[in-house]
Amino acid sequence: MSDAIVSNRPNQRCNNELRPLTFEKGFTRQASGSVLVRSGRTVVLCTCTLEANVPPFLVGKNKGWLTAEYSMLPGSTQGRKPRDKAGKVDGRSVEIQRLIGRSLRAIVNLNALGERTLWLDCDVLDADGGTRTASINGAYVAMMLALTKHAAELGPIESIVTDSVAAISVGIVDGEPRLDLEYVEDRDAEVDMNLVMTGSGRFIEVQGSGEEATFSRAQLQDLIALGEQGIAEITQLQQAALQS
Repeated sequence: MSDAIVSNRPNQRCNNELRPLTFEKGFTRQASGSVLVRSGRTVVLCTCTLEANVPPFLVGKNKGWLTAEYSMLPGSTQGRKPRDKAGKVDGRSVEIQRLIGRSLRAIVNLNALGERTLWLDCDVLDADGGTRTASINGAYVAMMLALTKHAAELGPIESIVTDSVAAISVGIVDGEPRLDLEYVEDRDAEVDMNLVMTGSGRFIEVQGSGEEATFSRAQLQDLIALGEQGIAEITQLQQAALQS
């Protein structure tokens, strides 16, 4: 796995180098938890709202729920993206918001929430690849901020959240394994993969495929190792943001 600078990689990043990643807490006033995530040129607003109700299938079971919604705003892409309309959410948005929900539910003890719902809303303001991974990374921070705000009502956060969660993209571009793909890399990748992991190093989801290409077991292992390294770095940045 090469660490050398690739001359045609955007911003001359090393193959194992993340884009600059920041979390701006409290970006909006009304949501219990909010954070503006910047991952290179990708910008996502993530908010978390706590509601004192649950879906019908959980009523009376003294168990909570966590769900997510994801959207790309019209001006987030080069050509205007039409807004999702009621009952007509595009398939990609549905797939991503389900991924965000699954990723966060993997680290939340829903029984400890009582009959409450955590809503995670991720809105892409500017897209340059990695919007789903940036949304997961920001959603975790927004959720922790919301739980901290409601700690007097909910009790110890440690009883609700069992671990942290982070996500990253990896891929093979021009025959080289690369970390944290920008749009032009993602577009041209021979292999594209997204990893979601806990802070303790357990896998939640692995999404990978060849784009008119195949890949070997050795390449798969290289990509996973690269992703694990990136997720460890993201986890440190998340914790630093929460503790600042």
